[in-house]
Amino acid sequence: MRANFIFSEVWIGLRRNLTMTIAVIVTVAIGMALLGIGLMVSSQISGMKDYWADKVEVSVFLCKKNDPFPKCKGSGGVDQEEQAALRAQIEGMEQVEKVEFEDAAKAYENFKVQYASNTVLLAAIQVDDMPESFRVKLKDPDTYGAVIESLEGAAGVSNVVNQKKLLENFFGLMEKIRGFALVIAGFLVIAATLLIGNTVRLSAYNRRRETGIMRLVGASNLYIQLPFVMEGVIAGLIGGVMAAVLLIVTKVFLFDGMQGYLGNSQLTWETVASVISFTMAIGVFICVLASFVTLRRYLRV
Repeated sequence: MRANFIFSEVWIGLRRNLTMTIAVIVTVAIGMALLGIGLMVSSQISGMKDYWADKVEVSVFLCKKNDPFPKCKGSGGVDQEEQAALRAQIEGMEQVEKVEFEDAAKAYENFKVQYASNTVLLAAIQVDDMPESFRVKLKDPDTYGAVIESLEGAAGVSNVVNQKKLLENFFGLMEKIRGFALVIAGFLVIAATLLIGNTVRLSAYNRRRETGIMRLVGASNLYIQLPFVMEGVIAGLIGGVMAAVLLIVTKVFLFDGMQGYLGNSQLTWETVASVISFTMAIGVFICVLASFVTLRRYLRV
């Protein structure tokens, strides 16, 4: 099999169908990029779940003087004796692993760190505005229901916040983003497959005289089909490289930019590399598959 002939035929095919080839490359690039983003989001969600699984807490906020919560009406706030009794009640629960008290000063320091960029809010909030609370770490985060039910009616408690429920809402949003990216990627993969098939069919039609002569002189099906398949492979590789660049940019500017909100569950470059390899392989595969299927149906060899 003469390599020079194969490559010359590939170049002719790409040049004659330049517009269609560019359309294939762009479609493959966007489709594989969205597929890769969906896989990266999935990996990020898994890492976050593992990271936060043993850090979920139940926050038990105490009544303050003139607190607006209905449970605290007429209350002058929680004194030391009531605070000690409540702590003993929490520590006596079998589901509880550890209890930490957060006073107003500590809550204010944490608030300043969390909203350091919001100078207007920081100026409006003072130490006395911050509620005191118990931070309750559970042995099993799934047992929070019984703990919350017991503490919501306790004396001196304004409200109880379950961090696991807040995280579940966030993870639910991330799952929707992942699903949306994967669905759009699926449609684009189908579009890329159809575009590749049309490109190969047009290329085969434009070169029908040459392929007919090759068939008459005894050329094998593989020898005739290989230039068309390689055109698809080249388009798939270029689209895969463009998708890889988009994924790297997404990792640097999106995932790394959100790192402050994600804890220590950082998306690693090893994960990104594996996603890029997978998407490039998928891009090349659909190009090869579309080329073979189209040639078998439309190219009479």
